[in-house]
Amino acid sequence: MDTKQAAQILCVSPHTLDVWRATNRYPLPFVRIGRKVRYRMSDLHIFVTQNTCNAGGENE
Repeated sequence: MDTKQAAQILCVSPHTLDVWRATNRYPLPFVRIGRKVRYRMSDLHIFVTQNTCNAGGENE
C-alpha cells in the first residue's frame, strides 16, 4: 500500500511517515520501487504489535 494508505491505518499523517523514513526514527520497513514507496500490511501489523504498551507505558 502507498504512504497515504499506511498513514491512515496508523492514524498518522503521510508526512509523519516521510519523516520516519528519512530519520529512521521508528523501524517501520518499507519497499522502494523506483521512486515509489510501498508498505506491506504484515509489516504494519508487526510494527503496531511491537509498539503496543501496557498501562505503565512499557512495551508488552
